[in-house]
Amino acid sequence: MGNELNQDLVIGLDAGGTRTRVVLAGAADGRVLAEATAGPGNALTVPPPQLTEHLTEALAGVLPEGVRARVVAVAGGFAGATAAAADDPGTVRARTALTGALRRLAVPEVPVGIWSDIEAAFAAGPGAPADGLALVAGTGAVAMRIAGRRATTTVDGDGWLLGDEGSGFWIGRSAVRAALRMADGRGRATLLAGWVGRALGLPVDVLPTGGVSSYDKAGTPGPVGAGIHGTGVPGWSRARREDFRRHLLPAVMTDPPVRLARFAPLVAEAAVAKDAVALEILDEAADHLLHTVRALEPGTGERIVATGGLLGPDGPMTAPLTERLHVLGLSLDWVADAGPGAVALARIMCDGPGR
Repeated sequence: MGNELNQDLVIGLDAGGTRTRVVLAGAADGRVLAEATAGPGNALTVPPPQLTEHLTEALAGVLPEGVRARVVAVAGGFAGATAAAADDPGTVRARTALTGALRRLAVPEVPVGIWSDIEAAFAAGPGAPADGLALVAGTGAVAMRIAGRRATTTVDGDGWLLGDEGSGFWIGRSAVRAALRMADGRGRATLLAGWVGRALGLPVDVLPTGGVSSYDKAGTPGPVGAGIHGTGVPGWSRARREDFRRHLLPAVMTDPPVRLARFAPLVAEAAVAKDAVALEILDEAADHLLHTVRALEPGTGERIVATGGLLGPDGPMTAPLTERLHVLGLSLDWVADAGPGAVALARIMCDGPGR
């Protein structure tokens, strides 16, 4: 790689809640030359000294000492920051930490740009767009209107307590709620009760037995108000259902609420198995994401750059949301993360003043 580094270089960062990823690329063509990762990079939740350490570690992983003078621009997409307001607290902390890390590594003063991780992910779309809509559907869910590479309008992204409707958290919470409703008699039979129970390590003797075929037509309810009483779930007596609830509730409550997102893949698997309750959860989640996008008042044919595990090539929300958006004349361009967008922003900065 030695000869490849004998050119002007740019750096793009994708700094999120779980990791910081740094990409070194050629300024002329954007070709990726090296990548490295370090600890979390959320500008609001990671203490400033620790944030600087994580950034320094990741930058050092892609910048041999002899090529640091070749860096001509650095762009960072940070969770907790935004390009929309230079005095935003997260933006100030991100810029301070990033410039401090570059200074530690003796990188000469170059233009340094700070964006949110969503703004940077939007720039990873085809042609590095400057205007359009961004949609994130992973553990959380948020949509933004981007104008001039800055977010101007935000819909949802309000966190597990107040929003994130249709997100992985929302889907996972719905799975646990469905399990509890099946157990106490308010809900229909569903594979999710047993699968959630096993994922939580509940004793085998409190779990429902049998597969979908043991239920009333894969969870189809009996008479209105009947709950699971008389639906034919074999061997799951009232006493065992009480034990199931008694074990499940503390197992869930000991973790941070956002950890409920880990049950979202179970809903996707149960939907593949034609579990009626799981199918309804995903259907409702798709409706929530559609409402989130529609709140941005998109124009027909307007670009939507999407990211997050729920909307990837194998994401459970891709097909149902794509179908709903098609009716509005909209489609999704999916990107894996903000890294390529940050590189694109750094290259754009080479042609104009830094921010």
